[in-house]
Amino acid sequence: MGEKVVASGFEPADRGRYRHKLQQCLRGLERLLEGQRFDRPRNLMGLEIELNLADSAGLPRMMNEEVLERIASQDFQTELAQFNIEVNIAPHRLSGSVLDRLAEELRTGLAYADRMAGEVGAHIVMVGILPTLEAQDLVSANLSRADRYTLLNDRILAMRGEDITLDIQGVERLVYTSASIAPEAACTSTQMHLQVTPGRFAAVWNAAQAVSGPQVAAAANSPFLFGRELWRETRAPLFQQATDTRPQELRSQGVRPLTWFGERWIDSPLDLFAENVRYFPPLLPICDDEEPLRVLDDGGVPALRELTLHNGTIYRWNRPVYAVVDGVPHLRVENRVLPAGPTVADVLANAAFYYGLVRSLADAPRPIWQRLPFDVAAANFDAGCRDGIGAVMRWPRGRGGLVEIPAADLIRDELLPLAAAGLDGWGIEPADRDHYLGIIEERCRLRSNGAEWQAATFHRLLERTPDRRAALAAMTQRYRENMRDGEPVHRWPAG
Repeated sequence: MGEKVVASGFEPADRGRYRHKLQQCLRGLERLLEGQRFDRPRNLMGLEIELNLADSAGLPRMMNEEVLERIASQDFQTELAQFNIEVNIAPHRLSGSVLDRLAEELRTGLAYADRMAGEVGAHIVMVGILPTLEAQDLVSANLSRADRYTLLNDRILAMRGEDITLDIQGVERLVYTSASIAPEAACTSTQMHLQVTPGRFAAVWNAAQAVSGPQVAAAANSPFLFGRELWRETRAPLFQQATDTRPQELRSQGVRPLTWFGERWIDSPLDLFAENVRYFPPLLPICDDEEPLRVLDDGGVPALRELTLHNGTIYRWNRPVYAVVDGVPHLRVENRVLPAGPTVADVLANAAFYYGLVRSLADAPRPIWQRLPFDVAAANFDAGCRDGIGAVMRWPRGRGGLVEIPAADLIRDELLPLAAAGLDGWGIEPADRDHYLGIIEERCRLRSNGAEWQAATFHRLLERTPDRRAALAAMTQRYRENMRDGEPVHRWPAG
């Protein structure tokens, strides 16, 4: 449910029935947590990467159906717009040489997908926002031809009651009005999953929230939108504004947006699901026949479909996930902070940094979230998105409270050793640990990442031609060539 929905209207009574089912689902989840029915610790992680399709000139290609038909693999799926596809990597156990195995799987899968896309004149580009996208590319006619995307578009606009306005002030300013949610499709991300037990869920989620600022600072890769240079990770403000169901009046009242950092540390996974039900009206009030409490009374495990559907329409940067596999329920933290790319090596370096750091911080005897105010963690996230590797963070230091420190120094001197210890805790091969964390260390030493390379290369090209579109297209072509060669972005030659 939610994957295959029918694009149709809803009756006024549907929302009431759905709200009732959500309360049943919440009570069912609470009973499952109380009954300790969840899967045993398995240290499982997974990856999803959203990709762009572009032609040989670096311009977007609206042909995901044709490309997916040639790829012919269930690992690749449609995404919101016709220039998007997504690759899903099967869950792996976090241990041993898993990072190198994942790197090989990704390289093989993406190379195959790129060859198949090439048969119809398209290429895979793994980047946070395709730099050559123009406003005319992000219109409702270019949404993927699936009912669920049409329905999502219609419901967000109906709840908002007016067109969507983008207003992003960065190096330059972009103001743009859209009659659809299509601008959201510009955002292509890497999503990292970690299966956790209920008892560890709150610590892992809190840790993930705490490090989201340094995490995105190190990995920023989305500096351009519609030809404007904006934030180093423009994907974050773009996604929030493109999915915003609130008109100005509701924003002024403090109503929460669908794309949400959150507002407090948590004590239980139930806190997040309950907040989602309490704060957000149903976007897709589709009811299932399952009676979750009756299923529990009969000794079964409910799918909680209304709750999972509702949860999937609220875009927390670290999202809680409930799922049932082979009749056993489990919980995951889905990290949605990072952009796609630039290379497979960079993606795995970002993953090594995240999984290692979250493990260390979740296990720490004095948790970071007891020393770092939540609003400071949110401000660090904004700073990381806005300024990337050049951001300045506020961070707890000893007993002296918070200090301001460049993100690159914080990551290199304090967080990378913690990430290394966390990877040791997972049992990751030391050679893989050092290789992938070394990529993050070099980014910090050189103050370089995908966003910095894109911006620097664009400006060098712009010195040779006054045509911004041509400079962006040439930069995108070089980006794709470097991505295909596979060297991590800090080693890419200057444009």
